[in-house]
This record gives sequence, C-alpha cells and structure tokens, in this order.
Amino acid sequence: MTQLSAAQTGTPGSSSGGKTLYGGKGSRRITVRDIALAKERGEKWPMLTAYDAMTASVFDEAGIPVMLVGDSAGNCHLGYDTTVPVTLDEMTMLAAAVVRGTSRALIVGDLPFGSYQEGPVQALRSATRLVKEAGVGAVKLEGGERSHRQIELLVESGIPVMAHIGLTPQSVNAMGYRVQGRGEEAAQQLLRDAKAVQDAGAFAVVLELVPAELAAEVTRTLHIPTVGIGAGPETDAQVLVWTDMLGLTGGRVPKFVKQYANLRDVMAGAAKAFAEDVVAGSFPAEEHSVH
Repeated sequence: MTQLSAAQTGTPGSSSGGKTLYGGKGSRRITVRDIALAKERGEKWPMLTAYDAMTASVFDEAGIPVMLVGDSAGNCHLGYDTTVPVTLDEMTMLAAAVVRGTSRALIVGDLPFGSYQEGPVQALRSATRLVKEAGVGAVKLEGGERSHRQIELLVESGIPVMAHIGLTPQSVNAMGYRVQGRGEEAAQQLLRDAKAVQDAGAFAVVLELVPAELAAEVTRTLHIPTVGIGAGPETDAQVLVWTDMLGLTGGRVPKFVKQYANLRDVMAGAAKAFAEDVVAGSFPAEEHSVH
C-alpha cells in the first residue's frame, strides 16, 4: 500500500484550535490526517475508551482527541467475562451513542470477534456497518500479519484502520492474558506484525502488553503512530479503559493502569446516602416536592 506522508495530508487547521491534538477547540472532527501530522511533530496524545454518549461528551469537552469504542465494553458494561461474546450489533449501538455525544474527537469503533476473521469481504461488510450506521471515523481490528488482507481491503475501500497487536484480547482462549514479545523469536514476530499492518495501510497501531524496550523499537521503526497500553512510555500515544482510569472497575486492576479518581467509592457513597435518606423519610424534603 502507498502511504501518504504527513506533509501530503493537510493540516489540522481549526480542528484543534492550533496544531495540537489534545485540548483544542475546533469546528470539525479530528481525522486520521491530523494523527499523521502529530507523529511528524513528535506530539504525544491521549486516547480513552468510551461506550455511551454522556461519558463521551465529558471526554470530548476535556479535549481527548481520540476515543475508542472498544469491545472492552463486554467486560466493563455488558457483564461478559471476556470480549469474545460481544456482537457487531452491540458495537454498532454503542459506537452510535458515542458519536452522538461528541463533536470533535475521532471515534474509532472496534470490530468484535467473529466479524472479520473469515476474510476481507466479511471485514468490509462489518466495518461498513460501523461507518454507515454508527458514524465512526475509523475502525480497529486485532492481528498483525494474519489481518493484513483485511486491513488492505478496508483502506482501499476508504475506511481508516487502527491495528492492534501484542496482547489481543479476542484471542484470550489461545494466548491468555500475558506479556507478548518476550524472547528473540517473539520480538521478531511482533516487529513483523507491526510492519505488516503499516504496509497494509493502517494509520496507527495499538501495542498491548509489550515490553517497553520492544515498544520503543517499534515506535522508532514505524512511520505510523503507536498507541501503548501496558507498553511503556515511548509510544506515540497512550490509551486506557476509562472505567479503569477513573477507578470504577472493581477488584484488582492491571499494573499498567494509573487510577486518576475513585468513582466506585463516590458512587457507592452517594447511593448509600440516598438510600438512608429514603429510609429515614428525609428525602424528598419540602424543597424537593411539587405543589
């Protein structure tokens, strides 16, 4: 695939109120062209997951430039043990809500397990649904060399693709949850996967649970941005699952997660206070009553 250089893709213009992706105010959505320019400038940028309009609107107002409607919704919101059961119908519904709740961020919709593994034609059919019905600006799919043909057809058809290598959660039944790319052979395979998705036309690639030194090497090698999650500090961008980042996830969180708030305790405290007021008869009070 022929890759456009950042210089050929235009400028962010008013999309970010200047030349940075994060925090700007703009009149149009950020596009993959803006992402390419950020790589050329050496600008790091944040990405968060989002699964509903209200949460997405908060992140959009905060200046988050890219949001991923990830199949991690299966674990975070739909009650599944893994991402594997998530359906394309569910992803389309969630992605449409995020698009409706935002005006500036580039929205990337995940292709769930079983929606692209059959081959390029199935991948195009599935991605087309996310673009036409949900309105996403790009899609994400897992796999390196094995997904090369799917990425190539999507890009040729005008659908931007974010790739995902390293730990690929949809393959949890085959690989488990463990660091990928340790050892010379595994590291070389990860590098081949990274180059394969770039050659196929992906505009960015997620590196999940990859040793920091290897992720840094991939970032130096590729001319498309790398997005790290558990991949050290040298990637071009960083992504976290928002329920992990804001402390809403119960139990143990992965080592690579930094929690910036504890919403689980805040919400539990508010729910208990409400319940106690109702039981005590102090809510609703006179000021909460309609006459």
